[in-house]
Amino acid sequence: MEIDRSRPSQPSSPTQEDSREAGPVGEDVAYWEGLEHTDEFRRLVAARMRFVLPATVFFLVYYFLLPLANGLAPGFMRTDVIGHVNIAYLFALSQFVMAWLLAWFYIRQATNVFDRLAAMVRERAARGRGTTP
Repeated sequence: MEIDRSRPSQPSSPTQEDSREAGPVGEDVAYWEGLEHTDEFRRLVAARMRFVLPATVFFLVYYFLLPLANGLAPGFMRTDVIGHVNIAYLFALSQFVMAWLLAWFYIRQATNVFDRLAAMVRERAARGRGTTP
């Protein structure tokens, strides 16, 4: 039995070529430590929270309104609208539409605001430690 020979199931030691492929070295290194304390990062987090928190609260209220309405106003929810399709069915189907609309609004916000702010954060990280804008 040969002990020195590496087994296929064990990772081999990294070579110089592997370390070059692993990422940039030297001046090209981005400094991510402490980045959460920068103004750029705080603006990104604040912008996301201004959208995500109200959207989440709205969707949760909208989602739980169906079982609440079914329990508190069953007669109203059983009201037929089109044939045997009642208000409860339409409200349940509207939740799918609402989820898609919220996703669309988030994508618009991400494209117009979050991506720009995230680019500023990446740029700050690329500039390195202790640099000011």
